[in-house]
Amino acid sequence: MTFWSGYSRFVRHEGDGHRIWVPRAACVPCGTTHALLPAFVARNRLDSIETIGAALESVTSAENGVRPVAERVGVPHTTVRGWLRSFGRRAPSLALSFAALAVELGGEALTPLGDPRRDALGAMAAAWKAAAALPGWLAVSAWRFCSAVCGAALVATNTNSPYLIVGRRRFMPPVA
Repeated sequence: MTFWSGYSRFVRHEGDGHRIWVPRAACVPCGTTHALLPAFVARNRLDSIETIGAALESVTSAENGVRPVAERVGVPHTTVRGWLRSFGRRAPSLALSFAALAVELGGEALTPLGDPRRDALGAMAAAWKAAAALPGWLAVSAWRFCSAVCGAALVATNTNSPYLIVGRRRFMPPVA
């Protein structure tokens, strides 16, 4: 991998927009490039992972509804609802993956609570707790740790193309 250019993008944190530079790296043998996102950036999302995480925790723990949380973090309620939907789709696999990571890092095994979102948040907290006991991880916030572990895809939008690409042609798969 070698560094190859980059691009500028905005990240909104606590209602304020910040411009950051995202470097790209190129794989010399295959020629593909990859964006090297910092841990505080969620893939395909404008808001920082700390903002998203605080909203997810607040709504999932049933402290508040979507609208009050959205007002508190300074985003539209539809944005928070989108985060919850995306997190809800990934919650079962996130719960399983982070629970396994927690055990691998020396943490304790978790008992599922029955709610995938709460299970995922509990597993993420357990993995963070186990990682924080290791050197170097205590300086990183829990949400940045979780974002780094899952490659910034914690609440990423679905960007997979519905097309099958063969050579230079695109084919739409049949709908059953």
